[in-house]
Amino acid sequence: MIESGRLRRVLLGAVATTALTAGLVGVAPAAFAIDAQAEQWYLDAMHAEEIWKKTTGEGVMVAVIDSGVNKNTPSLKGKVLKGWDASKTKGDETDDYRGHGTSMAELIVGSGANGGVKGLAPGAKVIPFRVSDTQLQNEQAVNAFDLRESIRAAADSEARIINISMGNDFYDSDVREAIQYAQSKGKLIFAGSGNSADKGNKPQYPAAYPEVVAVAATGQNGKVAKYSQYGDYVDIAAPGNSIPSWCDATFKSYCIEEGTSYATALASATAALIWSEHPDWTANQVLRVMFEAAGRGKSWKPGTVSVYLGHGVVRPNATINRGLGNPGDPDISPLTNMPAGPGAAEANASAKPSATASGSGSSGTAPSASASPQAPADGATSAPAVAGSGESTGTGSRTGLVIGGAAVALVVAAGAAFVIARRRRAA
Repeated sequence: MIESGRLRRVLLGAVATTALTAGLVGVAPAAFAIDAQAEQWYLDAMHAEEIWKKTTGEGVMVAVIDSGVNKNTPSLKGKVLKGWDASKTKGDETDDYRGHGTSMAELIVGSGANGGVKGLAPGAKVIPFRVSDTQLQNEQAVNAFDLRESIRAAADSEARIINISMGNDFYDSDVREAIQYAQSKGKLIFAGSGNSADKGNKPQYPAAYPEVVAVAATGQNGKVAKYSQYGDYVDIAAPGNSIPSWCDATFKSYCIEEGTSYATALASATAALIWSEHPDWTANQVLRVMFEAAGRGKSWKPGTVSVYLGHGVVRPNATINRGLGNPGDPDISPLTNMPAGPGAAEANASAKPSATASGSGSSGTAPSASASPQAPADGATSAPAVAGSGESTGTGSRTGLVIGGAAVALVVAAGAAFVIARRRRAA
């Protein structure tokens, strides 16, 4: 039971900007459903229909650590496996007290039934792990250790990917150990970089742990969102603006929302698609290919990693249908250039003293890339266009060229070995 408000954990979805069904009293279900799917601009930008001809994420399970997942929404029926309620509050893991976790699950695996939100990896499935946020902690007694316990439980589950669309300002050694345990089990962990770039921009955890893939958010114009937190812990970016999401726990209507929560879910879905297409790859190989195939603007300096966008914007189609990205060493993490996954403890123990997180002594890896702001000339936190937005038809375009357009000038050619060591925040 939590004894104080010290957890202070927030869900990384910002306040809704528009309710898709607001004021539409008596509208038939089909009308509201069409609205939701019409707002999924990023599926067109990612060339989802082309991807789904080869894979829909089948065979991959994603652990969603969040406010719970309602398995009874039309889009999630048959998609939600048995999970666990770590919060120890009323209900179970399928009782979503915010609507947030259900939204994340739909963005990842939703079928789109009855016009609901369709997931980027609709053939995958989710395993829900319910934990508390600050508001729930203030309302009732909760399990103060729910996050670390849910991470460990997810690590022991059949899930290959762990999605954590929440965070706080505080380093927690017990949570870090749980993250390390999950990595040792071969899991790929994604978390939102945070939504307070203009309010202190403090590193968010678990995103800032070295073993976690920190995901930033972009808009339809290909630029990093103004709220998206930045720093040397950011690894990759995904669409996070103008995303349809359940307005609340009543599940009566969708709203248009923004936040790194949504970007995190789409990054997790990208990993699920790649892993489904290449089931024999390790988490390290899936992530390395995601980094190499990420969209970068023409002005991006080779060999650098952006503090706003990490390695760039996720582009699953670039890997699945164009073959971009070299999976590389199955046992070396592209986050740290150190052994990671099953057997990593033994490998690290026998590693040379010079093999550090900077990659200076890692076998078969490139030297560390330098951190680069990749910021606009005026220093604003809305970084420059990443994927051809300079050649888009305007900010009003639904699809734009955010993710998969030919206008992207990739830094790395297909098949080239490209391993960047992250200069991550010291533990």
